[in-house]
Amino acid sequence: MNTTEENRFRLLYEKMQQCLLLQGLRQKTVEAYSRAIRRLAEHFDCCPDELTTDQLKDYFAALVKSHSWSTVKVDRSGIQFFYRHVLDRQWEWVKIVKPPRVRRLPDILTRAETFKVINTTRKLRYRVFFLTTYSMGLRLGEGLQLEISDIASSRKQIHIRNGKGGNDRFVPLPEVTLLALRRFWRTHRNERLLFPSWTGDAHTISNAQRPMDRGGVQAAIKAAVADSGISRKITMHSLRHSFATHMLELGVDLREIQSILGHVSPETTARYAHLTTVTSANAVNMLHQLFRSFSLRWEDDR
Repeated sequence: MNTTEENRFRLLYEKMQQCLLLQGLRQKTVEAYSRAIRRLAEHFDCCPDELTTDQLKDYFAALVKSHSWSTVKVDRSGIQFFYRHVLDRQWEWVKIVKPPRVRRLPDILTRAETFKVINTTRKLRYRVFFLTTYSMGLRLGEGLQLEISDIASSRKQIHIRNGKGGNDRFVPLPEVTLLALRRFWRTHRNERLLFPSWTGDAHTISNAQRPMDRGGVQAAIKAAVADSGISRKITMHSLRHSFATHMLELGVDLREIQSILGHVSPETTARYAHLTTVTSANAVNMLHQLFRSFSLRWEDDR
């Protein structure tokens, strides 16, 4: 890209950053949309404001071959934002790229398999973390950001802050999880975080300002699944899927599960109905029933 093109692109890119800010989009969306425009500019080695429809078709044809459809969809949205808010033009994206609508049912664990994975986990911090995220149906990021002040022990609730879409919610806190969190906190005594970064000595951990590393958590669940002899593709998000399915199996109403999971649309929650048969019941009581026979292993592996 020559100097003239670089300067023109820089000005448009800065304008895009301002537009993204004014639209109130979340940081992950800002980063994804910005990356989409940078990728487009790098592909053609020019400022992307004068690309033709045929050029965009060629670009997406190459992108489909090298990236997943989820990446293609995000880049499509990012480029559409660029055209609409920065260039003030309409972009007929349907005519250029239309990702297939695929609805796959997630891989889930049975209740017995879930408890086995949790207690097979080698490190205590991950063991307690898996129990916490599963028992409340949390997303990975939501679990990592939990703070001591989020616990309302008298009401048996946890305040989930800044969840997906920037929404807060309260979720039921099972007694077994509350007791595990209290006992685990005594191993690090961090003033703010429930799951602080485990790098350094005890003093460093107790004063850590950042939570555990996402990559470490994901590696731990992968190892625990393998050690449990489970061959299905199980990830951290599978624990959330499993929680929702198990709640349905215990008779919790879909609307209750929607509230606990923080789903905006009931259609998102309703997909779990394809995995089990349900009746209606009380979510909090069912949570206690779910963990009645479970005891967390506390011995740490060396």
